[in-house]
Amino acid sequence: MENLYFVKLGGSLITDKDHIRFPRLEVLHRLADEIKQAVDHCPDLRLVIGHGSGSYGHQSANRHKTIHGVYSQSQWLGFAEVWKDARDLNQIVINALLEAGLPIVSFPPSAWVITQNRKIVQSFDSPIHLALNSGLFPVIQGDVIFDQQTGGTILSTEALFFHLSQSLNPKRILLAGVESGIWDAFPERNRLIPKITPENFSQVGPAISGSASVDVTGGMVEKVSTMLQLLDQNPNIEILIFSGLQPGELYSALVGGYPGTTLCSQ
Repeated sequence: MENLYFVKLGGSLITDKDHIRFPRLEVLHRLADEIKQAVDHCPDLRLVIGHGSGSYGHQSANRHKTIHGVYSQSQWLGFAEVWKDARDLNQIVINALLEAGLPIVSFPPSAWVITQNRKIVQSFDSPIHLALNSGLFPVIQGDVIFDQQTGGTILSTEALFFHLSQSLNPKRILLAGVESGIWDAFPERNRLIPKITPENFSQVGPAISGSASVDVTGGMVEKVSTMLQLLDQNPNIEILIFSGLQPGELYSALVGGYPGTTLCSQ
C-alpha cells in the first residue's frame, strides 16, 4: 500500500504516567479528531494505529517484572493483571477513535504473537492485512505476550511495528509522544535534533535519555535503537518523533509535514 502509515500514540501522551490508570481524555479525543481530519484530507491514507500502555500497563508490569519472564502462579496472576490494564486502556482508545468516525478494529498482540526470549517466532497477522485491504484501520498496543522460553513477556508497540513492517512496508512511522522530538541534552532540552541517520547516531546517541517515568520497555533509547534497526532493513521508511501535545502536529505528520525529529537512512 503506497500510502500506509504506522501511527503510535505514546503511553505518556494519552495517560499521565505518574498517576496510576489516569487517561488524558481531552488529548486522546483531539488526536483522534486530527487523524480523522487527515483521512478526510487524504482519502487514500491507510493506517495501522498503535498505542502505549502508559499509567495502565507499565505500572503493573513494573511491579510484577513481567518483561523478565513468568514462571510461578503468582507471576501468572500478575501477567493477567498487566493484560487487563493494557486491555482497559485499549478500550478507551478504541472508543475515542470510533467516536471520531474512524473505521478501526482492534488486534490485541497477545492473541496473535508468540515470542522466544522476547523475539517474535510466530505470528498470525493475516487478519491485519485483510482488515487493511477492506479499508479498516487495525489498532494494536504494547501487550503481554506468551514466550516459549520465559513463559511470558511484554512487547512494545515499536517492536510490533518492526515486525509488521516486514510484510506491510509502511511509508512512514509516526511516534507521537510528549517531547517535541529528540533533544541534544535531556532534561536540559537545549536544542532539538532535526534529523538522525545511522551515520550521525554515534554522535547524537549519548544525548538520548530513557523515559522520565516508568517504562518497562526501555524508553526513548530503545525506541530510537529499534527504529534505526528498521531503517537498516528498509531504508525507504521515514520515522518521525514529535509531540502530540502540540495541536496540529499529528495532522501535519499525516499529511506530509516534518514536525519534530526525523529518522531516515540518509
